[in-house]
Amino acid sequence: MVKTTLGAFLFAGLLITIIAFVIVLLLIKLLWAWTIPDLFPGAVEQGLVSGTITWFTAAKVALFIAVLSGIAGGRRSRKRA
Repeated sequence: MVKTTLGAFLFAGLLITIIAFVIVLLLIKLLWAWTIPDLFPGAVEQGLVSGTITWFTAAKVALFIAVLSGIAGGRRSRKRA
């Protein structure tokens, strides 16, 4: 019984993680296309900054943000202790 409960919790955690990752990918992709051309119109016109990004690039940005927030969260928890 303990194994089935643990398996259910692991499955639920994995499912929530996957759903959160997909939502973050959608948000990054949509927010990039919505904000970057407005913030940097000259750079987008000159080709210095892309107005849209691919799904793979959005995944890399999401991973980068996750690492940075993990580092910041780790530092914050150490200060409290």
